[in-house]
Amino acid sequence: MALPMVCVARHGETEWSLSGQHTGVTDLPLTEHGEQDAKRLGERLKGLSFVKVFTSPLQRARRTCELAGFGARAEIVPEAIEWNYGEYEGVRTHDIHRQRPGWDLFRDGCPGGETAAMVGVRADRVIGYIRAQAGNVLLFSSSHFLRVFGVRWLGIDPTYGRHLVLGTAAVSTLGYEHENLAEPVIRSWNVTG
Repeated sequence: MALPMVCVARHGETEWSLSGQHTGVTDLPLTEHGEQDAKRLGERLKGLSFVKVFTSPLQRARRTCELAGFGARAEIVPEAIEWNYGEYEGVRTHDIHRQRPGWDLFRDGCPGGETAAMVGVRADRVIGYIRAQAGNVLLFSSSHFLRVFGVRWLGIDPTYGRHLVLGTAAVSTLGYEHENLAEPVIRSWNVTG
């Protein structure tokens, strides 16, 4: 019996993803380019079948899901929301480094926001929902949440999400080796074309 796979998709481009500003809970729309990328993302997912489609509650993920052709089937999962950056919401990393040299999101978290461990707890809950499904699942969310999700899928400390990058409208595939639930793997990561 083939074990299910999970496809995770990052939302399309927003003004802040383009400028490099941390976009956590600020509910920004996609840019025109982001909308086009979301449609192309749908083309890349054609032919795949999913028993469930989940999305972050933020409009950038929901709109990407919709434009990719999965909006009518999507269920909102509040825990799949992006990292809460607290005082660093809307701020670029190089601006944070001026005030706090050497700061690292995954190691240090955000004042007034979340730590990697907190995001990891949410990711674990989403993984639990997904592993309870009997078939392939598609999840739409944001970069830093999905990076933590990827390492938590493997059972690794959430701070190791720093080693995964994820472009806008990228798709990654997670599954299992040797048809064994005890051997979770990342089959592909950050596929954008």
